[in-house]
Parts: sequence; structure tokens; C-alpha cells
Amino acid sequence: MATILLVDDEEHFRERLGRALARRGHTILEAGDYGSALELVKREAPELAVVDLRMPGPSGLELVRDALVIEPGLKIVVLTGYGSIATATEAIRLGAFNYLPKPADAEEILAAFDRPAEPVLEPPEEIGTPSLARAEWEHINRVLTDCGGNISEAAKRLKLHRRTLQRKLLKFPPLD
Repeated sequence: MATILLVDDEEHFRERLGRALARRGHTILEAGDYGSALELVKREAPELAVVDLRMPGPSGLELVRDALVIEPGLKIVVLTGYGSIATATEAIRLGAFNYLPKPADAEEILAAFDRPAEPVLEPPEEIGTPSLARAEWEHINRVLTDCGGNISEAAKRLKLHRRTLQRKLLKFPPLD
């Protein structure tokens, strides 16, 4: 069985997922932030990692990039409750093996390690027009990604007050 690094700032979620994966025979390493996760990658060299996208300090995307420099064979699945096309594309571009929206259970996560993310080769036959709220949310996340997660810079580019942008980011993505 594999050694799996779980990186999530939500302690309760991280512990529950760790117990579920441990029951399936895996060795679990837990970290709540970028720094402790990078230290575990250096010291323990896990084979697999489950990384939350949004954490205090450096983001999960930065962790993906830096962890793969240290441990190039590491398979990383990025988990997020704030999924968007822009962040999924960026995660895969940086070297993540797959990308899953929260909530995801242990079986879904283990299955994600068995199949790499699949690029969309053909557009779906019926493309619906996204709602205005969804289009706004996607645009905000694209700009935030372009700014490397810097909320102040993204707010400046979007011509929004920083607090307004933070409130919009705390909302879940709108369903179309």
C-alpha cells in the first residue's frame, strides 16, 4: 500500500479522510499548510498526495509546483470546494495528476490516482449558456489565478474593493 500525504487546512476533514484511507491499508501523513506539507515531502517522500486548493498562506497550486520539484514521481490529486475550469487547468499544467471537487470520499480519491485527468477533446453537443453569476465567478477565479492568488492584486485588476472580492470568493460557485 502507498504512503499518502493529506494536505488540508480543515483539520476535521483531513482527519476523517486520513482514517478512511488508513482503513484501506495506506500509510497517512497529514499537514495543515504549505510549509509542513513541503517538509513532509522532503523527509518522507510519499508516493501520493491529496492537496486542498485553498489554504492560508501559499495555495495548493504552489504546493503542487514545489512538491514536484522535490519529488518528481509524486502523484498529486487536487481537491477543492471552489472548483473552476481555470484552476483545474492550472493544477494539471503544474503537474497535478488529477483534480476533484469537494466533497470527495476515499473511494473517489483513490480512483482518481488510477486515472489521469482527461482533457476535453470535443465540446459537448449541447453547450448551455452559463448564468451571469457563473460567468462572473469564473472570471474572478481566472483573474485570481493570473495574479498568483494575490487577492489585493486581483481586486485592483477587477476594480473591486479587496473586501468585496474576499466576500465573493467565500461563496460557493453558482450552479447553472
